[in-house]
Amino acid sequence: MKANRFIGDRKFYKRVLTVAVPIMIQNGISNFVSLLDNIMIGQVGTEKMSGVAIVNQLMFVLYLGLFGALSGPGIYSAQFFGSGNHEGVRHSFRYKLYISLTLIGIGILVFLSCGDSLMTLYLSEEVETAQSADLVLQYGHDYMMVMLIGLIPFAIEEVYASTLRECGETRVPMVAGLIAVAVNLCGNYILIFGKFGFPELGVTGAAIATVISRFVQMFIVVLWTHRHSIKMKFAEGLYKSLKIPGDLFGKITIKGMPLMVNELLWSAGMATLNQCYSRRGLDAVAGLNIASTFNNLFNVVFIAMGSAVAILVGQLLGAGELKEAKDTDTKLIAFSVFSSLVMGVILFLLAPVFPQLYNSEDTVKELASGFIRISAICMPLYAFMHASYFTLRTGGKTFITFLFDSVFLWGVSIPIAFCISRFTGMAVLTMFFCIQMIDLIKCIIGFILVKKGVWIQNLVKK
Repeated sequence: MKANRFIGDRKFYKRVLTVAVPIMIQNGISNFVSLLDNIMIGQVGTEKMSGVAIVNQLMFVLYLGLFGALSGPGIYSAQFFGSGNHEGVRHSFRYKLYISLTLIGIGILVFLSCGDSLMTLYLSEEVETAQSADLVLQYGHDYMMVMLIGLIPFAIEEVYASTLRECGETRVPMVAGLIAVAVNLCGNYILIFGKFGFPELGVTGAAIATVISRFVQMFIVVLWTHRHSIKMKFAEGLYKSLKIPGDLFGKITIKGMPLMVNELLWSAGMATLNQCYSRRGLDAVAGLNIASTFNNLFNVVFIAMGSAVAILVGQLLGAGELKEAKDTDTKLIAFSVFSSLVMGVILFLLAPVFPQLYNSEDTVKELASGFIRISAICMPLYAFMHASYFTLRTGGKTFITFLFDSVFLWGVSIPIAFCISRFTGMAVLTMFFCIQMIDLIKCIIGFILVKKGVWIQNLVKK
């Protein structure tokens, strides 16, 4: 194989970085603030940190469900924009608005009715004392009740921001995200510890700061979009009609439903995997929480590259430039894997240092360091799987992505984790490593599907 199949020219990387860097910056700073959040909460006790971690793991299911719900119409937004059909982008936006608000409404009802019961699934009665478990549950409940308020502005902001990105505008969501995380960070410091005359609210203060930042982020993105309707033409007359053509509604639903179901099942599956790890005790929960916070900070590279695949390849497919779309996709995947290899090496070397920032027991810090190193080793695998998933999704192969992602997770990874956690005495780090290595199978499947080009198609061609 020729090297130029995988390596682009300067113009190519300039175009890629123009799209990917703002997303990396936004996600990176968001994750950095989450890290500082985590450290601040970690300073006030393991139980509080574990309670917040459990709620965030449960809400992660809803966040990913929302991401999946927006992904289906997002495929069409990118391709409509690539073909110059701004009315089509409007219809895709309206679909996003309907589906996201519906999903968030259902999520709020579930958390209000079953939230405490779901949290108890992460508390192993065999390991934790009753007092410790009760504290974790109480802190988690307090945090959850405030966080529910921020779900609606979060959904609206995601609808606008995702559409802006699909239309090539990545800078504004980035700026909005930066301002929001600054608000969140300052709010955390003031409200968690009770600075400047404010009461010391602990985990409740962290939740209040997050909710305020989400309203700020929503207002910035919404106001900018409607004030720049000349540039973002889909915003012109966006709410003059809320109708969506029936045939397009059906097409988006057919393509999008597997994505939404996939993200819901995948995120629920990750929550289930973490529940399996939690069988090894509260230390495992705390260690995973610390590790995931740092891992997310380093994962921003391949996460942003997945978005670059969706935007750049999607626009090329919509414009009918199928050969260039395939060439661009190959180079994007190679760039994503190489970048993640570099990030993985850095993360591996720093793994023993990060957990020392927490006021936790030595056993928790050792577990966290182990989880981080395993994830660092696997980062190139994560990058390839993520880019392959977005490649298939961008071409409308949403049912294949459903099989590739959540069906594999529930059919292979979770049963193995369940059996190991219940029927063996395997150490949690060894169990975690084994489950990550199972994803090698997904890499092979993804490689075959992407190489065969089953995803190369124009969905908006008339």
